[in-house]
This record gives sequence, structure tokens and C-alpha cells, in this order.
Amino acid sequence: MILCLNMQPVRLALDPSLDERYAPEIAWTWRYLLTGAGYAWHVCGLDEPCDIAYVADPQRTPHARLVIQATPRLWERRSAPRLAGVATVDGFTHPLYEGERVDEAMIIGEQGRLICTRDIVFDLFWLLTGQEETHFPKNRHGYVDLTGTPYLHNNIVQQGLASGIGARFAQLLGDIGAPPGEPRWPHGKCAAAAISHDVDYPEVVRWLEPLRVLLRQGVRGLPAAVDVMTGKRHHWQFNAWLALERDLGAPSAFYFVARRGSLREYALGTPDSFYDIRAPQFRALFRSLIGAGCEIGLHSSYCAYASIEQFAREKRLLEECAGVPVVGNRHHYWHMDPMNPEATLMIHEQLGFLYDASLTHDRYLGWRRGSCWPFFPFIQQERRELRTLQLPTGWMDSQLFLQHGANPGEPNEVLRNLADRTAAQGGLLLVNVHDYVFDDALFPGWVATLRRLWEYLSARGDFWMAAPAEIAAHWHARYRRLLTSSVGLGVERGVAAGAPL
Repeated sequence: MILCLNMQPVRLALDPSLDERYAPEIAWTWRYLLTGAGYAWHVCGLDEPCDIAYVADPQRTPHARLVIQATPRLWERRSAPRLAGVATVDGFTHPLYEGERVDEAMIIGEQGRLICTRDIVFDLFWLLTGQEETHFPKNRHGYVDLTGTPYLHNNIVQQGLASGIGARFAQLLGDIGAPPGEPRWPHGKCAAAAISHDVDYPEVVRWLEPLRVLLRQGVRGLPAAVDVMTGKRHHWQFNAWLALERDLGAPSAFYFVARRGSLREYALGTPDSFYDIRAPQFRALFRSLIGAGCEIGLHSSYCAYASIEQFAREKRLLEECAGVPVVGNRHHYWHMDPMNPEATLMIHEQLGFLYDASLTHDRYLGWRRGSCWPFFPFIQQERRELRTLQLPTGWMDSQLFLQHGANPGEPNEVLRNLADRTAAQGGLLLVNVHDYVFDDALFPGWVATLRRLWEYLSARGDFWMAAPAEIAAHWHARYRRLLTSSVGLGVERGVAAGAPL
């Protein structure tokens, strides 16, 4: 492991007029940018020599080697810009807001320094905090509807705009002579990948499931539907998953629902799973999965976000039944507070989760907040950084099989492109394949698609494959190391997630 302690921190100067009004927002965005690139920092004055300056007027920092030109009017109205599309200029692919024109150049060389004429810091804040999400319609589950928006027309969700900006910024630091930052990932790998499973439906309802098979496959599914009805086919596929993942060299996480639902509740609008993790077969399953090196995570119930007490009960029950600490969470149906997702994110912190993996789209493959880099979300109401890491989920199985209209293209090619973009940006490809889809007769092509993706990643040879909890622990430790060597941007006040309280 290459530690940042042996590196000279970059010196960063901030425009005082911006820092006074938007200090928490700007500091958080710079922490994402610099730690993502692998650099510690020392904040200095505008009149001092510095590596980077973030100012509205580049002439105020003649000694800076790289100037990012700030646009104060955007910060004053940060929820107002609406996306019109994207533009690629000088290696940056960035959001293009309504009424904005595409510049011919973004990077200007002037008297031995580089000036970035676009406020990429604001772009990052706007993307990572989901400023535009408040304008979009949502369905009853809280899913954002992107129909008719540039996000779909330009395939923006799959582009990773925020992490792409971060990766290009890291290249600029190299252009001004900065040594490479601390690597994002261990073992010389340029990216990371993880398999996860939401355990929704391990015990099949034999009178109900045949109907679902026929709805998915039509008359072609009749033999499989009969097999389910007679008990020849089932959803308890954990041993099959373990065998596949041993073959792929890919440890995984299984997220279990700790609140038992019912068909009646499901029909009335609370679609929690029907199984009981206290049952003997699940206690034995936990031992088997843990013995195989798998992670056990919480698949918090549909309404867990509405009660921290209920949420805490679910976490405690799963820890009791599994016999291990539960450090990771993903919400059932991705169902956080639909009006205020940040309120749910704060509960993750209060319950002590190391990471959550719920900030994603249900229908659309890609990254909801534009980042394939893990990140600590910003809580706008409290103007601070959350201490629970967000692992962005890039693909859920059904997006390519049940929502193909929203994710066009040949599935294997779509996933290879997503993997290539993740590698180019040095990010994480976290995928979610449900526990019950292993049987090819019931879900034709689903597992084969995952296998082909993982074989592609293995052939590339530059992905670190680990369980989500190990990836989160690595990112936390790397973040803390960088903050330990840094001065400014809220580190001393304990604002940053890795800073001492």
C-alpha cells in the first residue's frame, strides 16, 4: 500500500468571498475531489504560492499553478439549474445547463499555469447532491421518473459525470507536475468490483409463482411454471451461488430482510419479503454463507426509513440470527424517504452502518448521483458530511431483462461498456443480482449475463474483486489517511467523515 504520508500535500487557496458564504458545501466538494484523486491538502491564502486556486477572478492568484474559475451566481441559485445535456471539452464531460452554450475550450494555458474556465466544483456539488431530483415526478415507491429527460436521451446516467470530472481533474494535477496521488484501490488495480444479492424471495410460494413465471415468459414458461407448482423447481439457490462465485473468484454480500411480511401486507402496499430469518434453516444458512467468506448485510424493510426504532430492531435481529456484526445496508425496493432521501441517510449514520448501497435508480442502469467513486453524502439541511459511506450500485439484474426499454442495447455489451467506464474513472462496479434468479428455466439468461460480465472483468485483470464491506473498509481507511495529512476544508472541526470528533 502506498501511503499519502510520504507525499507533499497539495496547497489549495479558496476565494474568501465564496468560502464565507458556502464554506461547508465547497469544502465537502473539494474533499470528494482531492481524496478521490488521492491527495492530502493544506489550505493557504490567495497571496501565497499554491498548487490549486478556486477563485472567481484568476488574476487574484498569479502564483497558482492550476486555477479553477468559480461562478458565484451558480452557488447562489444552486437548485435552479436544469440539465439540457452534456458537453465534452478538453477532456471534461460535464453537465450542460439550460441556457448555457458550449465553450470551445475549458483549459487555457497562461504564463506557465493552467486555468479551468468552468466551475467544475459546482458541477460536482450539483450532481452529487441530486439537486435536480426535486423537479422530477416519482412513483409510489419513490422511484424517480426520467422519461423525456436528457438523462435518457444522452445516456447520462451511465456516464458517471461526477467521477469522470474527478478523474480528469486528477490528470490536470499531473499536468502541473504533481506526483501521482495515493491509489484508489489495492494490489495495483485500477478499479473495484463487487457482487451483491438482495434476498427477496428464497422460499417460493408454489401456488403464486407459476403465475409470475407465465407473466414473464408467456406460454414458453409453461413447463417451468408446472415444475414450480410441483416442487421440482425452487428459489433456494444459495449453494449454487456459492459454487458460481468460487469459480469466478468473487466473494459476495447477501442482504437479508429482517422484518417478515405477508401476502396481505403485500396486496395492501407494503411489499416486504415473506421469510423469517429466525427459522432454523436461515440460521444454518448464515453459518454456511459466513463460512464461505460471504458478507451478511441488512435489506432494510420497505418502511424502515419511517422509524429509526424499527430500523434498529431489524439490524439487531439480523445480527443476533447471523451471529456477526452487520455493517452494510440496502433498502428493500430502494425505498428511502421519497421526499427527503437525506433523512434516511442520516438514520444509517445514527445506527452505525459502515456503508449503504441504496442511492440508485430502480429502472435505469448506471449511477444515480453521477459517481462510480464511493462517497460520503452531504446532508444539506445540516450542511455537513455523512459518516456512512455510500457505495453506488451500478446495475440491478431486472434493469436489463424487465426494464429493457429504459436500458436499450445488447445486455452483455451494455455491461462491458459500464465496466470499461468504471475502469477509466477508477471507480467501483457494484452489481445487484437477486437471490432467486439462478435457475435459467425460470429466469433465462440472467445468471449467464452476470457470469459473462465477471469473466470479462477477470480477463481485463485490472479490477480488485471483494465483498462490499471490504471495499467500504478500504475506502474509509484511505480517506482517513488522507485527512490525517491534511489541513483545512473542515478537517480540524471534525466536519469530515474521517476526521476525529
